[in-house]
Amino acid sequence: MLTLEKFEEATEEVNKVTLETKLVYSEYFSGLTGNKVYFKPENMQYTGAYKVRGAYYKISTLTEEEKSKGLITASAGNHAQGVAYAAKLAGIPATIVMPTTTPLMKVNRTKGYGATVILEGDVFDEACDYAYKLAEEQGLTFVHPFNDLDVATGQGTIAMEIIKELPTVDYILVPIGGGGLCTGVATLAKMLNPKIKIIGVEPAGANCMQESLRQAKVVSLKDVNTIADGTAVKCPGDKLFPYIQENVDDIITIEDSELIVAFLDMVENHKMIIENSGLLTVAALKHMNVEKKKIVSILSGGNMDVITMASIVQHGLILRDRIFTVSVLLPDKPGELAKVSSVLAKEQGNVIKLEHNQFISINRNAAVELRITLEAFGTDHKNTIMKALTEAGYRPRLVKSKGTYLE
Repeated sequence: MLTLEKFEEATEEVNKVTLETKLVYSEYFSGLTGNKVYFKPENMQYTGAYKVRGAYYKISTLTEEEKSKGLITASAGNHAQGVAYAAKLAGIPATIVMPTTTPLMKVNRTKGYGATVILEGDVFDEACDYAYKLAEEQGLTFVHPFNDLDVATGQGTIAMEIIKELPTVDYILVPIGGGGLCTGVATLAKMLNPKIKIIGVEPAGANCMQESLRQAKVVSLKDVNTIADGTAVKCPGDKLFPYIQENVDDIITIEDSELIVAFLDMVENHKMIIENSGLLTVAALKHMNVEKKKIVSILSGGNMDVITMASIVQHGLILRDRIFTVSVLLPDKPGELAKVSSVLAKEQGNVIKLEHNQFISINRNAAVELRITLEAFGTDHKNTIMKALTEAGYRPRLVKSKGTYLE
């Protein structure tokens, strides 16, 4: 069982290896939501995520015999680094099974801590099945990333720190994948102050905990589809589920498009790089129908590779109308492109890309298509540019983006 004594013991243990992640007050999100918003920046931990807490505490509870066998786990990335780092400190060999879709940065950093990495399966659940198989075949000690009460106890030390620093906190927002972090935080928070509301946050494309609570039993999703790879779990932990039922007040689900906007919000306003799973609680702030409350959002990690980052930035600029593509038809005559360019220049539209299609019509003299990808200052500026093109007689048409600047 999860007890206060265990949480206190875990706090003493994890304090030996974790950094102090003090709450960060967000003036931007406080103003946006009408609440006092604070972030718990676990992205600043040694391994870039909170997972080192549960991994280190779990290893501290193992017997010498269990340690001598060597460790194995499965992870989408952050638990992998937590186990690899904790195992390195304890001088224990570790094998980590990760999905083939795991970002390269997480794979390389896990190897950097001295662990053996095996890539298997498309999602966490498939990697986990393979890790169990290897554990049985090779006699290794399995350390589950979430469905383990000792691991959940280690993760719950976050709540101890939050309440110590902000005793009057009203709401704590917690990302949910398999449920280890949420179980630990929710259980300890309710022990210390039953009035605190705990809100779990899941990706809409991987809402296994929400579905389980709805059906009052642990259920497994047929598949998962989300950019929040750290929380892309088909089935929550059955050992954790009773604690979630008892201590979590609500579940919010977040669409991937909201995570993209949240990424830009955090970069622009807090100069923080937060991975998609960590952004769940940031996006959830806009779903909170409360005012004048003290809210803590747990930023669970910041391990994002640069390719993913570049894609997120591009998508975010498109969603914010900072980049858009417009199509205009014009006669195929010398000087027509210059006329369009002069309209754009007057309105301070910055051209990124041009595509001139002479085959849109069989009568080139009547019309050719010009697709222009532009940088703008936002929606108002985009609308001003569209209006200027209309008044110049070009009848502009917005081209719907599909993840790149042009269709």
